[in-house]
Amino acid sequence: MTKLKYALIGAGGNAEKKHIHGYLSLENVQVASICDIDLDKASKMAQKYNVPSAYQDYKDMFAAEKPDIVSIVTPNFLHAEITEYALSQGAHVHCEKPLSINAEEARRILQARDRYGKLVMIGLNNRFTNEAVFLKKWIDDGHLGDIYSAKAGWVRRSGIPGRGTWFTDKKRSGGGVMIDLGAHYLDLALYLMDRPKASYVAGKTYQNFIHTTARNRNGYKGIEGGVFNVEDAAIGYVGLDNGASLSFDFSWASNIEEDRFYVELMGTKGGASLVNGTLKLFGDSSDICLDITPKLKLNPQLQLLNEFRHFVDAIAQGRQTLVAPADDGLYFAQIVDAFYESAEKGLPVQVVSAYPGVLV
Repeated sequence: MTKLKYALIGAGGNAEKKHIHGYLSLENVQVASICDIDLDKASKMAQKYNVPSAYQDYKDMFAAEKPDIVSIVTPNFLHAEITEYALSQGAHVHCEKPLSINAEEARRILQARDRYGKLVMIGLNNRFTNEAVFLKKWIDDGHLGDIYSAKAGWVRRSGIPGRGTWFTDKKRSGGGVMIDLGAHYLDLALYLMDRPKASYVAGKTYQNFIHTTARNRNGYKGIEGGVFNVEDAAIGYVGLDNGASLSFDFSWASNIEEDRFYVELMGTKGGASLVNGTLKLFGDSSDICLDITPKLKLNPQLQLLNEFRHFVDAIAQGRQTLVAPADDGLYFAQIVDAFYESAEKGLPVQVVSAYPGVLV
């Protein structure tokens, strides 16, 4: 069996918790190298997982290893630059979310993808959970009817990823909680709704907890006096051309009892909620309202592999259709750009298409 050669770019938390385990578990993948600007970190991870080589410069890695697939698990502002280079070197790209820090960078990625004929998939792991897979099919089979209202959010009590880290620096992150947590659950809501054409966005940002360390996420200490020029809360509304409504609420820090991450959908035939990982379905029969809690077979390890196996199978089989294609990254970036403009102006802002064929 011919194996696909794989390299990991970025040796931070998500790289170890997710990508290295995912690709090491696939029999038709050879994990060849790990690259990080911190060579010591890359070398230690390579040694830990018996990966043959480690690099500090990704261009040196491409020249020496010539990988078929790469994961890009770096700060957001590097996603476009490295993805474009990887595509030019003949590699398929699995890029962590968000695809880019704005729609212009996402547009460049799509141009490079189309120019070099390779696949680009976004690391949107919430699309691959057992609950999301089931719910997507349930909706596509018509059980909800026409979805006319949706809500999405991820509200944390103490979840600031450390003052002065790249997360809180707009130049490196592209934004705060909207681009961080919104890339999970606003994306999931839009995906379940079959990526409807967006007309406008109205939104508001807040910075209520930027001067305290009491609301840091566990394990994120931050840097005293570091940059914190992004929002810690984002609330808004997306108007959709099909007449449906989508409201959202994201925060790194809030005065609430417990964290809540959710998508709630209301349709003409039924409804659904996915709250803190629990899926419930709503409807009626014989003049009685029904609540259904599906009993899904859960295997966290297999669920983790869904994303990686899907991408590798698409490459091996020459398939162009992906669950989380780069097009959806541009679609999301266009909405996020409109959100930040709306928050700055205090007015609703029209969503503008940045690439032919990608609806807004």
